[in-house]
Amino acid sequence: MTRALIVGSGIAGPAAALALAKAGIEAEIVERHPRPADEAGVFFTLGSNGLDALAVLDLQEAVLAHGFATPAIELRSGTGRPLGLSRIGTTGPDGTTSQTMRRTDLYAVFRDRAVTEGIPITYGRELVSAVDTDNGVTATFGDGSTAEGDILVGCDGVHSRTRMLIDPTSPPPVSAGLINYGGYTSGVDVETEPGTFRMIFGERAFFGYAMAPDRTVWWFVNEPTTVTSAASLPVRSEAELATHLSGLFRNDSGPAAELITAGSDLARPTLTYLLPHLPRWQRGRMIVIGDAAHAPSPSSGQGASLAIEDALVLAQCVRDLGPTRTAFDRFEAIRRPRVERIVKAAARINSNKSATGFTRLIRDAVLPIILRLSGTRETDMTYGHHIDWNQQIRA
Repeated sequence: MTRALIVGSGIAGPAAALALAKAGIEAEIVERHPRPADEAGVFFTLGSNGLDALAVLDLQEAVLAHGFATPAIELRSGTGRPLGLSRIGTTGPDGTTSQTMRRTDLYAVFRDRAVTEGIPITYGRELVSAVDTDNGVTATFGDGSTAEGDILVGCDGVHSRTRMLIDPTSPPPVSAGLINYGGYTSGVDVETEPGTFRMIFGERAFFGYAMAPDRTVWWFVNEPTTVTSAASLPVRSEAELATHLSGLFRNDSGPAAELITAGSDLARPTLTYLLPHLPRWQRGRMIVIGDAAHAPSPSSGQGASLAIEDALVLAQCVRDLGPTRTAFDRFEAIRRPRVERIVKAAARINSNKSATGFTRLIRDAVLPIILRLSGTRETDMTYGHHIDWNQQIRA
């Protein structure tokens, strides 16, 4: 039986393991962190295309139990002026559309299913090196242990070690110039209906919020920054952080300052990284998928969905073409055009979030026109994407 070593147990790793198992391929997951990443991230939106892909793995129902529908975004300027509406999902025959959920809940669904399926996950094993052999690939870890497989799949995120083993000259991830924060607020009334995201281009930062069915408001902040590494992010207590964030919106219309001041469970700040065009996704028996290959910014709303799509397509290619260079080439030919188009679109959104001065005025004037003129084609291409698991992949 073909055997895959999977590096990383976030979202892409378990998704790849489950998809490969569905294709009859044995998988083992190794993770450098000493424990599950239950604390990583706050919440995110899983696109309707990601949910469609989850249906192939019989995970859609389990994931839907943790989210609430958020099919569109209402955009406003810092003065309160409506700028337009942007769809962030298509609607399936059963009414299912894009969902907002806590990242930890999605991690748990994947992890629990992997355990149920008997897929081993080993924590505290950091990949150090990997070499091709006559029959596969041998990986060496920081504790001196080794593991062998027919293929090695790097699902180890934007700072991927696997990517560097494939190509030591690959471009490093770069800061997108945005710091991310988030939290939850109860007891503050907002005028949006449950399930509607409202996002505000503030004078000094970008703010987004949505009301969950229990009327708790989930919110996030994107603050422009010149910081280029996570190690240089400012360290603040929760009280200091609330004061800092609310101050960013003191001159803006809307509930941002009030929601932040009354918020709880404020997440530690994270720096948004972008991965420039990656010339090589593969070498020999090794390949990277998900954020390790093509990290879109959170502005895309597609990071998790693209990783799940990658997992399915890679499993199809290995199923039909074997653990070969041919399978990897076909995977890349199918996936690269789609993901790079989405990554570029997300980069344009980031530049709008950090606009200042005259540029901000131009953005607020032009954006309503762009939103009115833009059709449904781009939305359908991104969020309506469907993977036919039964399709045979040919070289």
